[in-house]
Amino acid sequence: MINALRGMKDLMFDDAERYTYIVETASRIARNYGFDFIETPILEETRLFKRSVGESSDIVGKEMYQFTDKGGNDVCLRPEGTAGVVRAYIQAKLDRQQGRKDRFFYYGPMFRYERPQKGRLRQFHQFGVESFGTAEVEEDFTLIMMLSEIFDALGIGYKVKINSLGCSACMPPYRNTLVGFLEGIAEELCPDCQRRITTNPIRVLDCKNENCQNLLESAPKLSESLCEKCDRDFKRLQKLLDTSGIDYEVDTHLVRGLDYYSGTAFEFVSDEIGAQSAIAGGGRYDRLVEFLEGKPTPGIGFAIGIERIMELVKMPEEERSGWYLGAMDAESLDAILSLGQKLRRKGEKAVVEYAPKGLKAHLKGADRAGAKYCAVIGENERKDGTVWVKDLASKEEKTVLLESL
Repeated sequence: MINALRGMKDLMFDDAERYTYIVETASRIARNYGFDFIETPILEETRLFKRSVGESSDIVGKEMYQFTDKGGNDVCLRPEGTAGVVRAYIQAKLDRQQGRKDRFFYYGPMFRYERPQKGRLRQFHQFGVESFGTAEVEEDFTLIMMLSEIFDALGIGYKVKINSLGCSACMPPYRNTLVGFLEGIAEELCPDCQRRITTNPIRVLDCKNENCQNLLESAPKLSESLCEKCDRDFKRLQKLLDTSGIDYEVDTHLVRGLDYYSGTAFEFVSDEIGAQSAIAGGGRYDRLVEFLEGKPTPGIGFAIGIERIMELVKMPEEERSGWYLGAMDAESLDAILSLGQKLRRKGEKAVVEYAPKGLKAHLKGADRAGAKYCAVIGENERKDGTVWVKDLASKEEKTVLLESL
């Protein structure tokens, strides 16, 4: 027997229903905020992610599904969604149209070769949004509001963490100060943090090692080193969140795992899947379009890990819908097939049972299918040009002319 690869999971039945419900709910809310759907390829040039995510990141260094294709091209399966959307934005020359504002949402599979565990797979799914051309911090607030509305609609409890990663003016001096502090405690840090001191020192702040977190309690805080503009924007964001009533906290150790982030960073966490586990995150990346050879363009976005939240979703109570159609004898099957086509053309859901059965068996089949109506044709109905129909919700039953149906 051939099984699915390790860390890759089939979506069927309840899982498929939950996935569809999450995507449809998030898509509806994104459209309400003025976002349009975008679909980008699953396969991209490897250099897209090396330049955007950063060669020092764990994603590029350890986790990408990278290979050389038959044309000799260095390609990989996308490990995240933002870089592909930015590539599409630049390729369509949208960055060259001054004053333009574009907002996109997407969903689909991503791939990272990491140790599979609950809520973390090698093929996983994300829902994400990206906004281009708006530098105002009010857009940061709007995206946090959109994400909170999505989780409210899905019935998921959460808490918001925010931080500011500064800009190209205030980040370099802070980085130097942080490196000086980290070098003083380097021998006590875990091996990953020791390596990151030279490759990506900001990521040390995000280490989950308990010993490292204790050592970092006295680390210099970026929030105390922000330039005037970044400080003003961060305070404005907090004021907007205070007014909205969203429960949030400033987490000075919150950083994003990818190199392209600057300015606002935010994360949604839930204690329903473990101690303050992240279920979504995002932030501002005003330099990424320029990194990928586009015109300087402000950008901000977020992504939800769908597998991370599937078990938390409060699904609406399932209602019966559509039709179950059955024949009581072989001669009535053609009439049932014709009725099914007519119903579908009218936009109705119709499931046809091909095997002739008795009424009781058809009613059981309709119940299993979750149908609202069970329609059956037998010898008498065929002769009279009628169909027997039962409403499985109200239990009302009657015989009606086929033409009237």
